[in-house]
Amino acid sequence: MLRHPRDWQSVLYLLLLPALAAWQWRYGFTWWLYLPMLFLTLGISVVHHNLAHLKIWRSRPLNRATDLWLSLLQGHPGFVFHATHNANHHRYRHGPQDAARTYRFGRDTNHLVGYLLHPFQATAALYPLFFRWLARLRRRAPGAFRYCLLQYLLVGGLWGGLAYLDWQKWLLLIWIPQLHGLHWLLATNYLQHAHADGHSRMDFARNFEGWLNPLLFNIGLHTAHHLHARTHWSRLPALHARYRGQIHPRLICGGLVPYMFTTFVLGPLLPRWRSQSLMQTSETA
Repeated sequence: MLRHPRDWQSVLYLLLLPALAAWQWRYGFTWWLYLPMLFLTLGISVVHHNLAHLKIWRSRPLNRATDLWLSLLQGHPGFVFHATHNANHHRYRHGPQDAARTYRFGRDTNHLVGYLLHPFQATAALYPLFFRWLARLRRRAPGAFRYCLLQYLLVGGLWGGLAYLDWQKWLLLIWIPQLHGLHWLLATNYLQHAHADGHSRMDFARNFEGWLNPLLFNIGLHTAHHLHARTHWSRLPALHARYRGQIHPRLICGGLVPYMFTTFVLGPLLPRWRSQSLMQTSETA
């Protein structure tokens, strides 16, 4: 039933995250289970993102069910990817019309404060897109609009029901992990695009080649993903190899964690590690 055999990994994440949460709800908090849960929230974010580009099942009901399941796991509805990611970010590729371009908010930055602020700035910029998209959907496709509302109702119902059973467990095992996943979903845009050139055909995204890539569905190979948005994630390493020589060397990085340490910690102290913008314009708004 899977479109691609490698999507067993996606299904595993979809089952493992709630299983770890349920185990700790029943038997008590355990840090060595909680930390993998937090990592899985990153993987679930990527699975949710991937599903908006390419469905994983050959069956439409299974894809719908997976979409609803992901909305429950992430704590936000899946339609937001269509409204802001596919129709905005992938269309404009960090360019001047991209609503969440990192250089929109004050200046073209790449530092710790900018990274921490970006999820809040992006949320404020993207929510108007959600509302306009929903308003158009309500006029043009009432059935699809009701399906989007169903996603909100399911998330609200899950939150309310679990909080009623035990609000402390809900906070620790459901809400905080979901916030963690949402933070990374939004902050990753900053990691992948800050100081990249939003006017360039190839240098609009940063690429990470570290060992986390297979665990996070190769999302670090971001240029190839943008250029082939509907290609299955397992093919991104081969595509990245094809484009690697055309990308500015400063946008080819090793691991994500070393990059964050050198850019956000060492960069302010040592000019050698300080990030430099590739933007060819002074535009910031």
